[in-house]
Parts: sequence; C-alpha cells; structure tokens
Amino acid sequence: MQALGAMLTSLAVCAALGPVMIPALHKLKFGQSIRDVGPASHMKKSGTPTMGGIMMLVGLFVAMVMWNRFTPLVIIAFVLTFGHALIGFLDDYIKVVMKRNLGLTAKQKLALQIALAAAYIYYVEQHVGPEGTALWIPGTSITVQAGWLYYVLVLFLLVGTTNAVNLTDGLDGLVSSVSVPVMLSYGYIALQAREGDLCLFAMAVLGSCLGFLVWNRHPAKVFMGDTGSLALGGAVASLALLTHTEILLVVIGGVYVLEALSVIIQVAYFKHTGGKRVFRMTPVHHHFELGGWKETKVVTVFTAASTVFCLLGLALWAVR
Repeated sequence: MQALGAMLTSLAVCAALGPVMIPALHKLKFGQSIRDVGPASHMKKSGTPTMGGIMMLVGLFVAMVMWNRFTPLVIIAFVLTFGHALIGFLDDYIKVVMKRNLGLTAKQKLALQIALAAAYIYYVEQHVGPEGTALWIPGTSITVQAGWLYYVLVLFLLVGTTNAVNLTDGLDGLVSSVSVPVMLSYGYIALQAREGDLCLFAMAVLGSCLGFLVWNRHPAKVFMGDTGSLALGGAVASLALLTHTEILLVVIGGVYVLEALSVIIQVAYFKHTGGKRVFRMTPVHHHFELGGWKETKVVTVFTAASTVFCLLGLALWAVR
C-alpha cells in the first residue's frame, strides 16, 4: 500500500505542477530547438517548453519525503538519479539558455557520467565488499564472481543505460510510456527480493512518468529534456544495480537497447559503406515514423514491445 501511495503522490505532484511550470518555462523562453537533421514534421514542435523533467524530479522527491523512505539503498538510487538529472540540466541549460544547440560536448557529458559511475564503484568497494561484485545469470540459479570486471560492467551499464534512455526520448510520450512497464517490473523484483524501499522508489518513478504523460502525451505541451531523460536513465540503471539484475536489464530494457543499437548500427554501416544506411533515420523510432506511422502508433507499439520484454524478463527472474 505504501508503494501505491508513493506512486499516486508523485503522479499527483508531477501532474499538478503542469499549470505552474509550463507557463513559467514559456515565460523564461525555455523552448526546445528542433535540429534540422530530424524528421521535417518535428519542426512544428519548435518552441515547446523543455526541461519539464524538473516536474518529474519534484514529484519523485515529494513522494519519497512523504513516505519517509530515505534508506541507504534509496539514497544511492537518488544520487544516481539526481546526479544524472544535474548533467541533463547543464546540457539543457547550455542548449536553451546559452543557445548552443548541441549542449554539452560528448566528452564533457561522458566525463560527468564516468564520475557518477566511479562514485558508485567506490561505494561497492568500500561498503559492500566481494559479494557486491557477484553477477546473477538470468534464467538460471547461477551467480558468478566477476571481480574487477564487475566495475567495468558498472561503467558500461550506467553510461549505456542513461544514453539509451536519452535516445528513446524522441517522440511525444515515448520514453515515459516505454518506462512504465520497466518501473512496474523493477517494483515487483524489488518487492520479491524483500527490498521494499527500492520497490517504493520504483513506484514513485512510475508515478512521475504517468504524471508527466498528462502533459507530454501527443501533442506534447512540454518536453522532459535531458534533465528528465538522463534522470530516468539513472533511475533505471540504479534499480538494476541495487537489485543485482545487471544482465537482466538488457531484457527488461529491451526497447532502450534496440534504440541504442539502431544508432550504433547506422553509424557503423554508414562509415563502412561510404554513406549507405540500414534505417531511414535513427534512433529507430524515427525509422517507423518516416515509414508513415503516426507518432501515436509508434508510441503504442513500442510500449507494447516494452511490456513484452518486461514479461520475458520477469519470467527469467522467476526461475532464479
């Protein structure tokens, strides 16, 4: 019941902030600049307020305060979530306020993400010990000791997940909708693992996603920006790490993985063939959009796919 209360709290707070935040973002001229390399149909979205991820973060924070669940694991999840939110905020601020459309450079963003990963690695090394570097193999009851390789995995998982979730944020309501079954899955996993505090955290994030969809569903009145998408990626990654389901994240976050893979494949194939493409445009949601699908259809299909991936992930979890 507490997890449900946290979800409803974050949902209500995030949704209620819309009539306040959206006009304020308009007044501050925090409008999204649409890059001309994207679909031409997106140009009409130029000027839509961005940095709406702040609404999600406030909803999450208020829910956790109200339900008084700042335990050590939740604090770690908060550090990873809000730390990535700060990176996203800097990126958004540079793009929107300083009018540098590309925001932080790739090296700057990567350096900050690596710093957060290093902080988590330090925590595991100092406070958890060898058991913290054990990896469970999904679909089995086998756990292997990864040793120092675990820290390499942490680095790739945090950087990869946050960037993959960021890439998924390309259509009205897409990343929030896709993340709903992901958060439900991690809420269930945390509950079954007797980590009630993490369950409450996952459900609070879920509530923020639902509250944000009130204003971000098509046609979007506000975008979450990197402030929200990187924070959401940090939340997903932290739940995978803290529930010791690092490898399972590849399945549960299957849509995020496909979005990121589409970009990697497109870039590699383009360079190898001297200009040819596998997809019409990447991330892959744009491929379907340029193929004639409406945004709403893409969001519906991708959310259904995310649900299937999550059900598969929970089936693998059940046999541990």
